[in-house]
Amino acid sequence: MPSIDRLAPEFELEDLTGKPHRLSEYRGRIAIVNFWSAECPWTERVDHELTRLLPGWGEHVALLTLAGNVNEESALILEQAHHRGLVSVLLAARTGVPEAYDAKTTPHLFVVDPDGILRYQGAFDDVTFRQRTPAVGYLAQAVEALLSGGRPDPAETPPYGCALVRQLPDSC
Repeated sequence: MPSIDRLAPEFELEDLTGKPHRLSEYRGRIAIVNFWSAECPWTERVDHELTRLLPGWGEHVALLTLAGNVNEESALILEQAHHRGLVSVLLAARTGVPEAYDAKTTPHLFVVDPDGILRYQGAFDDVTFRQRTPAVGYLAQAVEALLSGGRPDPAETPPYGCALVRQLPDSC
């Protein structure tokens, strides 16, 4: 399990075209590692918010979208990535990467600083089933803190979204 203020677990994953991507390739930039789902409405909401935020951060921030659900087929992932305007989705199911990050939900976000150190992990904001309007944007606060030379506070929040599917039931 990754720890705040320690080196984030390295990974190499292929995108939908088969091109490999390594986390270490993004050193020098802030990397947002987003465990993602093609079927989760919480993830779709966060995708829309991220596409709104990313242009303001420019080249200083990279988004790494990781499809980690073992029950989602490549065709569905491709369709939803295109529909949501995502440039790239990395295939992480059955790779051990969700386990290395101890990812619990989709979305579950991890912010890695330009030196490869994990600085934030948790929820995108404070929206839940009972609180539908965000009051605190945890991810945006974390990124802005790093961009200004500070540290995220809080550095950890409970992730909120759909359960990450790591294995199929025996009946499938």
